[in-house]
Formats: sequence, structure tokens, C-alpha cells
Amino acid sequence: MNFLRRFVTFSLIAFSVSTLAAQDKPSGRPNILFAISDDQSFPHASAYGAEWVKTPAFDQIADSGVLFTNAFAASPGCSPSRAAILTGRYPWMIEGAGTHASDFPTKFVAFPDLLEKAGYFIGATGKTWGPGNWKISGRERNPAGPSFDKQKLKDNPEGISNKNYAANFADFLDERPDDSPFFFWYGATEPHRDFKRGIGLEHGKALADAEVPAFLPDTEEIRGDLLDYAFEIEWFDAHLGRMLKQLEAAGELGNTLVIVTSDNGMAFPRAKANVYEYGIHMPLAISWPKGFSGGRTAGQVVNLIDICPTILEVAGVGVPELKHPIVARSLMPLLSDDGDATDWKNVTFSGRERHSSARWNNNTYPQRAIRTERYLLIQNFRPERWPAGAPQKMGDGNYPKDVAEPGPMHGGYHDIDACPSLDFLIENRDDAEIGKFFYLAVDRRPRYELFDIQKDPACLNDVAEVDKDLRDQLVAELTEQLHTNRDPRVIDEDGGEVWESYKRFSKVRTFPKPDWAE
Repeated sequence: MNFLRRFVTFSLIAFSVSTLAAQDKPSGRPNILFAISDDQSFPHASAYGAEWVKTPAFDQIADSGVLFTNAFAASPGCSPSRAAILTGRYPWMIEGAGTHASDFPTKFVAFPDLLEKAGYFIGATGKTWGPGNWKISGRERNPAGPSFDKQKLKDNPEGISNKNYAANFADFLDERPDDSPFFFWYGATEPHRDFKRGIGLEHGKALADAEVPAFLPDTEEIRGDLLDYAFEIEWFDAHLGRMLKQLEAAGELGNTLVIVTSDNGMAFPRAKANVYEYGIHMPLAISWPKGFSGGRTAGQVVNLIDICPTILEVAGVGVPELKHPIVARSLMPLLSDDGDATDWKNVTFSGRERHSSARWNNNTYPQRAIRTERYLLIQNFRPERWPAGAPQKMGDGNYPKDVAEPGPMHGGYHDIDACPSLDFLIENRDDAEIGKFFYLAVDRRPRYELFDIQKDPACLNDVAEVDKDLRDQLVAELTEQLHTNRDPRVIDEDGGEVWESYKRFSKVRTFPKPDWAE
């Protein structure tokens, strides 16, 4: 049986805005459905022209609302990106929540709590904020909201979560008090690794259809891995389609703000866990038929942290005064039919610290980036460290304990998710053609990198030493922003070593001590 096709059939009916408005029940404050996939880069939705990825539900939201072409994650890793969305603050402003698998201090307010206090019925299914430990700080539940995860699938394909996201949304709607507006967080674990190898081909995709980014070699192995990734995106989209059908049947789709995006880029070498374009450039579509007209495209530079004040404004909550305030900006000037976007500043910022356990002493790889309409400037604060993780760990196991001898070279690189693409690059690293892609993914990098995205969306041609005036201008703008945000990497005398102190609640690997640490 084609499992994906069975779910996609619920998503194929197109709706006109006028029909939705006629069918919808009268209502006050809008409902809010926030759908976020796990590890999906910007170009990979059919609304953007990617014919090898079929996303009818995402396309429906784009058609009935606004499709964003320059939306960026605040971090290229899941838990810091999600924490930034929830708080409307950049990762370097939220302490442990700004790195991977740490804690989420209660002093940083998550917007679902504000919605609940304002009378919204809230809930979540699938992946919420995480990985990390939200209990350690005294939180009573995940910052994204209470869990609705009881409904399971018995015939889910290998590599796919058994959570029946759409059925869990139905449970949530059943428990919703009459006439209460709702906020629901739909967080798929797809297309996070692992993928079932060959599942894309099994479901009718063709190797020739895959679009290979220029930072990966164009081979059958890479194309097959991309098709498996596309299948998982479509699984996320199919469940979203079922949710939209439920809202339509209830007469509430027209008065529901639907936001569809992802947390960070695709889990391939030189994408996820990197502030290059394919690590932070995100898909984003937003619809609210009763609130603003659809069929529009927004090319302004926005950040996913802007979702927080947007939701609060639409819900009538407004942006409250907080001790640790929201610094993001509402997207309503870009969404509203009468919005004034003339003063919209087309610049945003992103960064990362620790991703996986990938280096000696659990060290981070600190990066900050500034993205304008055309350029991406990256600052690597510790260029002596390996950006994809140390190439060698202690022992041969995944998480060795008390191992005295180092394992083989190229057995590390744990900031790249284990995958066939990485295996292929490692196995062919001595090949004249393939090897260059391997070293692009794992080699050390200079302190500053600069890319002209209009000419070089794959971030392969670093012009930091060619256009030094532009580099210095963007470095100054980035530094000013980080000072304003009081990023420890620029304001602390020790260079922000506090980032090395935040506990990792996931497993920790051991690595040989590097030369620079002697």
C-alpha cells in the first residue's frame, strides 16, 4: 500500500478564499495552527518550484496567504531555533535554551503561555521544544504547550514517526471548550534523520528528478538520499493537509491563522548545523483568509523569531512588557492588505553554539551571521575548531565510555547527522572530484566568510578577502547587533566561555585533546 498517497488524498482539494469565507462560522479571535517540520531547507516545497517535492498543503497556504522567499532561522539547529521562535529572542539572548540539548530557563517567556493566559486553548503534537530538559528549570510542561500524542499509527513506514499527528489534532479539537480560540503546535519529526534508504524510489520518485545542491556531488547515492528526504517532507505535508480538512469541515479554516515553516535546514553535509544558506534559509507560508488576502509573495528578509510577536498581535494579546523582552518584529506590515512595509529593514541575524556532542570537552562551534537581501557574512569565533566536529573520537562506538585509545580517523564529524551522503563523502574523500565536497563540509574555516547569495546560493565562493570594505561594513553591523543583544561572545572579557558551561542533557562523546588546547 502507498501509505503517503493515502494521506495525501486528504490534501488535494483546493479552496477559494471566497468559498471559505462563506462556509466559516462567525467567530471572534482567530485560531492559530503552527506547523513546523524538522530539518527542511527553503527551496524544498513545490510552491517554490521544486517539482520533485510535492507539498499541496503548504502550497494551499501559500495560495490563500503569503509565501515568503527570504525567511531565516535564528539558528541552524532544532532546539535553539525553536526556543528562539517561542521567545521572540535570538539564541544568544536565552542562555542554555540558545544551544542544543540544554535547559530552557523560566525567565524567558514562551508565547503559548501568554496565549493561554489570554483565554486560548493550547496544545501540541509531535516534536515541540527539544531536545533538552525543560523540567530542570522548574517548568511544568514543554514550552510549546501540553502534549496530544495518544493516537499512534500501526503501519507507518520505516523511519517515519508512529505518531498520528492529524488524529491527535482531532483529539485536541474534541477537547477544546466551546467558543474558545485555539493555538496548536504541529511539530513533525520528519524529515529528520534517519530515512529509510530507498523509500523515495519505492514511492515512485525518480533519481533524475532530484535537484542536487551545488555543495554536494551529483551522484546516484546523493540523489537517492535526497529523494528519501523529499518523501519525509511530503509525510509532514500530508498530515498538515488532513488538519486543514478538519478545520474546513468545522467551518473554521477561514478564521485560522496557519503558519507553516521548518526549524533549520536539511540534514546533509554543509547544510544543517551551519549558518550557510541551506542551514538557515527556511520555507514559510502564512494564511488567514479572514485577516488578509492571499496569492501574494513577500521578498523581504524576515526571521522565524518574528512569528512570536505576529501571533501575539493577531491574537489581540499584543507584545507585553517583559523583563527579558521580545526583540522580534511582527510580520503584520507584510501580511496585512493595508500594511506599511516601507520602513522594513531587510537584514536579520543567526547563530549557533553547540550542536551535537562533536568535540573535545563538549566544546561548541560558535558562529554568528548577518543576512541582507544579497549578502551573507559569517563570523567563526573559534576557527581553530572543526566546524563539523572533530574527525576522530575515542573508541569505535557512538558514545564510548572510559576508552583509552582513539578510534579511526574520519570516524567523527558528529555535527553532521549520520547519513548515506556523509558515508559516501568519507568513503570517496581521496577521489579527485568527490574529495572537494568532503573537505567543503568538514575542513576548518576562516574567521570571516562572505557570500554573494544572488550569484552563489550554495555558498561556495568566499569573497571575504576580495571585498574587504563590504566585509568590514557587515562585520561592524553584526558586532553592533550582538552588543545590543548583549551576546556573551562579544561583551564578555573571556570571549563568551559561558557557552561552554551550559549542560548537555543528551549523551556526551569523548574525543582526543586537540593541539590548540595544550
